[in-house]
Amino acid sequence: MQKFVPLICFVLCSTLNFRQLSAQYFVSNQRPSSGTERIAAFKQHQASLISSPFKNLQWRNVGPDNISGRCTDIWGISGNKNIMYAAFATGGLWKTEDAGKTWKPIFDELGTQSIGNMALAPSNPDIIYVGTGEANIFRASLPGIGMFKSVDAGKTWEHIGLENTSTIARIIVHPYDPLIVYVAASGNEWSYNEERGVYQTEDGGKTWKKILGNDNKTGCIDLRMDPTDTKIIYASMWNRIRKRWSDPVPEDFDRIYKTKDAGKTWVPLTKGLPYTKTTGRIGIDISQSNPDVLYAFVDNHDKKREPKEGELDSYGRIKEIVVKGVEVYRSADLGESWTKMTENNDYMERFCGTYGWVMGQIRVNPQDENCLYILGLGMGKSNDGGKTWDRFRPTDKKSDRLHGDNHALWIDPADSNYIINGDDGGVAVTYDGGKKWKNFYRDIPTTQFYNVAYDSREPYNIIGSVQDEGSLMGSIINTFGIKDTTISQWKWGPGGEGVIHAIDPGDANTIYTSSFYGRLIKGDLTLPDSLWSRNIAPPRTGSEDVHRGEWLAYTMVSPHNRLTVYHGMQYLFKSVDSGATWKRISPDLSYNNKQKMGKTPYAINHQAITAIDESVFKKGLLYVGTDDGRVWTTQNDGDDWKEIVKGLPENTHVSRLVASKYNQSTVYLTLNDRREDNIKPYIYRSTDQGKKWISISGDLPASPVNVLREDPKNKNILYCGTDMGVYISSDGGTKWISLNNNLPAAVSVQDLFIHPKKNQLVIATYGRGIYVIDDITSLQN
Repeated sequence: MQKFVPLICFVLCSTLNFRQLSAQYFVSNQRPSSGTERIAAFKQHQASLISSPFKNLQWRNVGPDNISGRCTDIWGISGNKNIMYAAFATGGLWKTEDAGKTWKPIFDELGTQSIGNMALAPSNPDIIYVGTGEANIFRASLPGIGMFKSVDAGKTWEHIGLENTSTIARIIVHPYDPLIVYVAASGNEWSYNEERGVYQTEDGGKTWKKILGNDNKTGCIDLRMDPTDTKIIYASMWNRIRKRWSDPVPEDFDRIYKTKDAGKTWVPLTKGLPYTKTTGRIGIDISQSNPDVLYAFVDNHDKKREPKEGELDSYGRIKEIVVKGVEVYRSADLGESWTKMTENNDYMERFCGTYGWVMGQIRVNPQDENCLYILGLGMGKSNDGGKTWDRFRPTDKKSDRLHGDNHALWIDPADSNYIINGDDGGVAVTYDGGKKWKNFYRDIPTTQFYNVAYDSREPYNIIGSVQDEGSLMGSIINTFGIKDTTISQWKWGPGGEGVIHAIDPGDANTIYTSSFYGRLIKGDLTLPDSLWSRNIAPPRTGSEDVHRGEWLAYTMVSPHNRLTVYHGMQYLFKSVDSGATWKRISPDLSYNNKQKMGKTPYAINHQAITAIDESVFKKGLLYVGTDDGRVWTTQNDGDDWKEIVKGLPENTHVSRLVASKYNQSTVYLTLNDRREDNIKPYIYRSTDQGKKWISISGDLPASPVNVLREDPKNKNILYCGTDMGVYISSDGGTKWISLNNNLPAAVSVQDLFIHPKKNQLVIATYGRGIYVIDDITSLQN
């Protein structure tokens, strides 16, 4: 370890003098961005597509066809079971007019696929309001661009403002006047902004006024209106913010407010509700059959008990506290006082765990004030006002399965047996009150991929990690909507939901990946599914900190030797025997700033490696990047390390490093600052191995950059994927042209590759699955 001493001294010194170094080494991040800027970027993106010489090239949807994506809201129409609407976190808005036999996207021409909430006007279901920007604040949630309105059941749309609210959690339309609308704006996810709270329009969205909320931190997460007195409105306010190193932490002033005069004045409702310092998100609903009765779903993080010895959380960490979890409160006097209905038992403790901020939804049967539903990892139902609970799940053996992680539930006001559910798997419907369900998980292609990799088979298979699903793999020949049983169908593969896959180029059955947070496993596809993965994570030595692996902890196979594997935690590890043994070849390459590390149970791993590449020209010439903005290179396989960050924006997530296959001294770098609500695109090239970086973002529309690749045949051609789409540059990054073509107008492209033999361009989208252009010869020419 002596070879690390000079470097450790440098790291410590650079950390101590970071502020002094900032002015010299870094450029401004200009964060956060506004919705106005996102709209301007989309207009630029549209102009690029319209003028593109490649706009006739068509993408083919490869799938998958075995799971959908996270549904954030769902609506039916009372009296017409043929029509349903489904809104998705990053997959847009879909509609069926034949009870789910076919689904069509109706929001694809708009500037975002991220939907927070929607509402149909009770007086005219052809009038639809859509609020963009998912309010659930997952690590990969995407912001929106405000409110949209349709007056023709989704055929056409008009943008109606509130673009700077970033995310929208609930929309309430007046029951008799569709021009009067209330919106719960939950605000930015990662940064503070003033545009959060409750907004009202009385002219259908031409003008808006803020009627609740007076700070840049507290947003509105739920809204309800009294059906008999429309001036009475209830609002649930939430300190809605998260950090890169922490899930949302309960803070004070998460309260329910009430107005009796349509928002002119508000009062907090606190009698009988718990102390807000340890509560988080609160979901609310009102009984339609008896509006005196309200219910509240309280995410209570007050301590319930001491953890049992060795008790682990869902990510395998030792528990330091066990929280109470879900508590349901009932008011029988229009919210003036509340009574706790649930027991603090194991069921409620585990219903959401510490993830109530993800779900937090409650519904009351519109025909029965004592029948209610809560949404969490599963669903719960009570028939006695919340005193006792049963799992709400299928009982009919012929029923389709239901997915976990529930976010939406619509109950027909006239027929409470007709219920539509939205969860992380997509959409499901029941017509008999929940005994038997029909799901549409295979019918709506809104799968959220983080990445995609390919193997050496002929035809080749692809594999990628998918939000809340684990990893999925299938043949590139698959086409969504066309079933060909002679080829490899989509199925689950080795790896967790947020992982990288490194496939042995000489053995397609061997896949290096992780279970979660960099816990490395080796998959062997020749074994039965239950046995195909074994742990090969580098062991921790006594001198090392606990290993920190990012959500997408980077793993790669060396281009020089297929038995050599690199794996990134906060340290870089190397194996020369296919993962049997490991050697640490770097010190901690992050800032290791203890002030930017979360506290259990909210902590998420941060300050860790997110990008690695090795030059094809020189064995041991490595480039490594971290999620806190550090970039390093070594010429000798880790004997010496040099930081190469001069001229880069500080503390910005490294999303990709690409060592050029055309020149040993050339390397590309992409940074992604979405986790600070900054949409500026960062793409850099260095021709001297990182001593000097030159921006090649050129005229790329502003959107966080996720990936960059060189064309395998033409050294001047580059491809990149951003949270808005996929682009090509034919001049090394001066001019960028949109390739969205028949893709949604704006869709997040998380990863891409060009197959070296088939000359196919394959992209992984976060919300619409996998797509391919089957021949890119025209792009290369």
